[in-house]
Amino acid sequence: MARRLFCATRALLLPAPAPAPAPTSASSVAAAEAAASLLPLLPCKRRKKLLRKLNSPRVAPIEPEAARRVPALDAVLDRYTAFRFLHRARSFLASLPPPHRIPLSEAGKLYRELGFPRGRKVSRSATRHPLLFHLPVVDSVPHLALTPFMCSLLEEERRIHDDLLPSRMRAVRKLLMLTAHRRVPLAKLHHCRAVLGLPDDFRVVVDPRDGRHILELARWDPALAVSALERDFVVDERRVRRTFRFAVPHRWLMPLDAEDADRLDTATTFPLVSPYTNGALLKPRTPEAEKYRVGVVREFLSLTLEKRATIHHIVEFKEEFGLTRHMYESLQKQNRAFYLAGTEMNWALFLRAAYDENGVLKEKDPLVLFNEKLQRYACMSKMDSRENMIDAAGL
Repeated sequence: MARRLFCATRALLLPAPAPAPAPTSASSVAAAEAAASLLPLLPCKRRKKLLRKLNSPRVAPIEPEAARRVPALDAVLDRYTAFRFLHRARSFLASLPPPHRIPLSEAGKLYRELGFPRGRKVSRSATRHPLLFHLPVVDSVPHLALTPFMCSLLEEERRIHDDLLPSRMRAVRKLLMLTAHRRVPLAKLHHCRAVLGLPDDFRVVVDPRDGRHILELARWDPALAVSALERDFVVDERRVRRTFRFAVPHRWLMPLDAEDADRLDTATTFPLVSPYTNGALLKPRTPEAEKYRVGVVREFLSLTLEKRATIHHIVEFKEEFGLTRHMYESLQKQNRAFYLAGTEMNWALFLRAAYDENGVLKEKDPLVLFNEKLQRYACMSKMDSRENMIDAAGL
């Protein structure tokens, strides 16, 4: 589905300081470049085989020009990949009834749910985080389970979710106000719960008309119908106007001086169309429609936990947001507002203004701070944890 909507072909669609140290692993882009350097040294058959793999959307970078890549933001995506098993496995095991465990033979089949590479052993991923996961034997059957220490961390996370409930409700209301019909299937919210900072156990009643779980907006709030970009526009109008460009080509056909060119660019730059307007009333393939859709994506990213989302999360709301197959071109042109990282098949969209030059979020949600602490524990061994406890006690 993501491949059909955002087909990134070449012609048409086409250590930085980090709070949580990630395991040292080369990114897919760097690995592809290293493999490409070996091409002249390989025989003809192996060269052709490797060339086909390098041209595959699975490894081809979404940003082919190396000069335009941002290593600090690429490292954020690599860190997310390195801890994929940690976050998916703890979410899956936490959804199970106590004592939060599953037979190892069954866990080995759930590579998507648990986030470990297909064809690998789940026990290999679990043993990398001995403080958080362990492999107990129950009735002669090995299990994958959460450690008692991890269960205590989940209790802390639940308290954070309770404290953040008002802000999360506000974000969900704004998300519903962005959609065309002011309603979203629960399955889509569940799929994007991690990027939106929602807990795993939220519940919504079933719609009696079609049996689907639907979350619908009950009351429109004009105070919420103001995008983050519009709030910034009031504070610093010139900076916001420089963020987006929808300039009309006029260099050769209509030569203008600097003042007139600046006026023309001002008339065609963002923001002119609020993402909370009814996008269905805009004519397709017009500058207004493009500005509206770019604004919707920008506002969606501002509602996420880490101000970034993968292509799969964006495509999840393509019907609700009215996204088209030309959306990739629009995002690629706005390289001062967005950054695309990853491969052509699985890429992520970053909100540039939310990150500093070192790839660190400028404003961190309490849940982001908790996840960073969880990642630090994931990189510790049992001996490291014991030494930290001794140092904390002053012994």
